[in-house]
Amino acid sequence: MDDPEREPPASGLARLGRGFGVRTGEAGAVVAGFLFFFCLFASYFMLRPVRETMGIAGGVKNLQWLFTATFVVMLAAIPLYGAVCAWLPRRRFVPWVYAFFIANLLAFALATRALPDNIWLARVFYVWLSVFNLFVVSVAWSLMADVFRPEQARRLFALLAAGASAGGLAGPVLGGWLVPHIGLTGLMLLSAALLAATLPGVGWLFGWRRRAGAGVAQPGKAAARAVQDPGNPIGGGLLAGLSLLLRSRYLLGIGLFVILLATASTFLYFEQARLVAEAFPERTRQTQVFSALDAAVQALTIVVQLFFTGRVARRYGVTMLLTAVPLAVTAGFLVLALLPTFGVLAAVMVLRRVGEYALLRPGREMLFTVVDAETKYKAKNVIDTAVYRAGDAVSAWVKTAIDALSGHPATVALAGALLALAWAGLGWWLGRRHEGQLGPQEAGLGRATRNPAAR
Repeated sequence: MDDPEREPPASGLARLGRGFGVRTGEAGAVVAGFLFFFCLFASYFMLRPVRETMGIAGGVKNLQWLFTATFVVMLAAIPLYGAVCAWLPRRRFVPWVYAFFIANLLAFALATRALPDNIWLARVFYVWLSVFNLFVVSVAWSLMADVFRPEQARRLFALLAAGASAGGLAGPVLGGWLVPHIGLTGLMLLSAALLAATLPGVGWLFGWRRRAGAGVAQPGKAAARAVQDPGNPIGGGLLAGLSLLLRSRYLLGIGLFVILLATASTFLYFEQARLVAEAFPERTRQTQVFSALDAAVQALTIVVQLFFTGRVARRYGVTMLLTAVPLAVTAGFLVLALLPTFGVLAAVMVLRRVGEYALLRPGREMLFTVVDAETKYKAKNVIDTAVYRAGDAVSAWVKTAIDALSGHPATVALAGALLALAWAGLGWWLGRRHEGQLGPQEAGLGRATRNPAAR
């Protein structure tokens, strides 16, 4: 009864795709990118609740030391990353980075089986996972910024980010369900298998890039910069990413934006650790609370990404994505200053994380679609890893100093509100700069608006 040449089902799928901004020839890339992010984030978020519990086990008052250790490790890793990035073609570089972290996970699985209660192993794992998640996510978004043109990114990055949120939802749910049966060692092995499942998609996406993505010549200088052969090494020095960052006001602006993001996140993270430790003394209960928060965040994020983010990006541009969340976080900090309770904090944390994953992350990654390959893979990685963790480390000590001097949670909340307001202003400036580098065709704004740079 089924007729393979029948047209209505295909037309229905096409209409559905158009509703989400997917055009002819792009569906395969969207599915590949979605699955890529799903496996990657399921791999990470499966282990994230374990990391949070390990952080509390080491002492809430010692978290700033773990943040500082993470930053130091990140600084040591940057030259090694730069060397591999300069030497290997992008087609091979991305799989090699992921293979390295897969090997690390296998080693941790063996170590935790041999030393399950070792506090120093727990601290090393905390630092390692904090480095791991930034590196693999940064490389993933570098890949997407390399594969898709700016106009495609505006329409499609929200859908790709929805894959990350779906994986972020499945990871803690699977982890919480399986850990009583397979233990932490089994969880790490499963995480390694999910990370390995991302590898086949890399070659496919680079192939699509050549056929229909950023490798297809487009009018305008932004597209011309993007047409670089992924089969050739990027080249450059070990610290080229840092030098590129320091020479560009645009990249320095992105770096400061990330520092302010990290500061807001760290202030809330420390308050979360304090209030969770007070409200839920048992480690098992703490892990359940963190898992529940993660699941709520990812479920809400998927809804926003699928039905809201893409429409906002197409109609109002990147500027709206980069300013709405900081303004909402400013309001959240002010409420927290008046009512410093776990319920209010949980609401603000969920708001901040949903906003970051659904709006800020796609918007931030769109900023890199107008730069060359070396900037995408090197300068972007420095910003996403070393600069982000520098913001973490500095803000952790600032938070500790404020607590020591004031002793009242409202002081931290008010300081966070002022920084979040500056964060919103910087987001507006970056959005305008990005739109100014795009021609009318690549800007692709809705009919109700025009290029903000022309105002």
